[in-house]
Amino acid sequence: MIFMLYLLRVAFKVNDNLTTVSGPAMFGTESSLSMFLNTLTPKFYVALTGTSSLISGLILIFEWWYFRKYGTSFIEQVSVSHLRPLLGGVDNASPSNSSPSNGDTDSSRQSVSECKVWRNPLNLFRGAEYNRYTWVTGREPLTYYDMNLSAQDHQTFFTCDSDHLRPADAIMQKAWRERNPQARVSAAHEALELEDCATAYILLAEEEATTIVEAEKLFKQALKAGEGCYRRSQQLQHHGAQYEAQHRRDTNVLVYIKRRLAMCSRKLGRTREAVKMMRDLMKEFPLLSMFNIHENLLESLLELQAYADVQAVLAKYDDISLPKSATICYTAALLKARGVSDKFSPEAASRRGLSTAEMNAVEAIHRAVEFNPHVPKYLLEMKSLILPPEHILKRGDSEAIAYAFFHLQHWKRVEGALNLLHCTWEGTFRMIPYPLEKGHLFYPYPICTETADRELLPTVFHEVSVYPKKELPFFILFTAGLCSFTAMLALLTHQFPELMGVFAKAFLSTLFAPLNFIMEKVESILPSSLWHQLTRI
Repeated sequence: MIFMLYLLRVAFKVNDNLTTVSGPAMFGTESSLSMFLNTLTPKFYVALTGTSSLISGLILIFEWWYFRKYGTSFIEQVSVSHLRPLLGGVDNASPSNSSPSNGDTDSSRQSVSECKVWRNPLNLFRGAEYNRYTWVTGREPLTYYDMNLSAQDHQTFFTCDSDHLRPADAIMQKAWRERNPQARVSAAHEALELEDCATAYILLAEEEATTIVEAEKLFKQALKAGEGCYRRSQQLQHHGAQYEAQHRRDTNVLVYIKRRLAMCSRKLGRTREAVKMMRDLMKEFPLLSMFNIHENLLESLLELQAYADVQAVLAKYDDISLPKSATICYTAALLKARGVSDKFSPEAASRRGLSTAEMNAVEAIHRAVEFNPHVPKYLLEMKSLILPPEHILKRGDSEAIAYAFFHLQHWKRVEGALNLLHCTWEGTFRMIPYPLEKGHLFYPYPICTETADRELLPTVFHEVSVYPKKELPFFILFTAGLCSFTAMLALLTHQFPELMGVFAKAFLSTLFAPLNFIMEKVESILPSSLWHQLTRI
């Protein structure tokens, strides 16, 4: 504004010369105004520009302080809350106010290790699925870090100190440490030549089988061998520490085989059979929660649309004392959304407010989004999916990919669920106190997730998501730009007054060139008497 005032000071000097062309009546006002502007010294403009810079700076400081404390712009909030309704505007976003009780908030906070990596409960088969992707695209879907973690898991689950007593197990103990896939497969075949070895069948089913049908056949052979070993070690488990370790290994092998057989049934379309196998496995080994078999069960029940059974499983595992996961949080949100999503409309909700059921659904979505904020972009197909890794980082991008890869179809099946998610998920970040890492319903969001996800995910063809940060509102950016611009003009006007005058003249001549052209055309078309009467008006 101050700059324009200074520019007009130069422009009116030019306009004074036009009074002889169009008559004194038209430019009398401009001449008096130019006389006033010509009496102002450069010090006046410097002082006025400096004052504007100071005011802009104070506004910027206040806006920044308000944003740091409340997470939103004061000017933007006033505009949206008070000015927009006066102008007849309707906020299409659904209200996102939810106030959970302090008891729930405190009890939901968990002192969980920040960057603990978990084995993906729904990891794919290397030979039948991951390798097939490599054959088609030429890309490696798994990172070296991810496969190295799997090798460590295999050594932990499938080996023990007494393996040297059995030749086949001794060979497999070395096979799990091999980095070359062909060497591992060859070692498994060598072990099977000696005896029926359950872990050798597991390795071949995971890495050599090229279809799920082949993998299932090998796992059935592994089950037969594994059950025999399990029964023998069960009888000797209390005879010493060595037998205890052997029984623990045989238990892990048996659980792994049964779980993978259930996943084969699920992938081959025999979902009810898969559900039965998972339920039996959970009853037989209730203490092996580290395998997270309930997440496989939830996905299979959702495929059957057995929502009452899904709710029963959630009631057992969505407990305060148990670690949460994206599967638990987002499945709970899907069930809440299912009751209201088919009739939900953001416009109607903004007019009448949210009903109790809608509020519960929105709160469930907010809870899920706060736990893992990366999932909505995959469910809403705003970001491309890739094959899930074999390990996931809870609350990270890797967990979001693993969840959305299997559960996107379940959200699409519920009418209006994705629309409700689209309308409400961003409201979560307005609820969480700033900075976002403080948390609201859960323990603070770990700051190391991006680093761990870059190790787990193939960054060559996948852009790793980071925790959504609150972007600076437009008014803070505008105020900062205005403050900087006016301060720069004040400095330039003080240092180079003549040069700024030349610049102002050139700028205004270019700016008013179209207007002068139109005026000349109007003067040439209209009679001089009519033009004189118009100028008098």
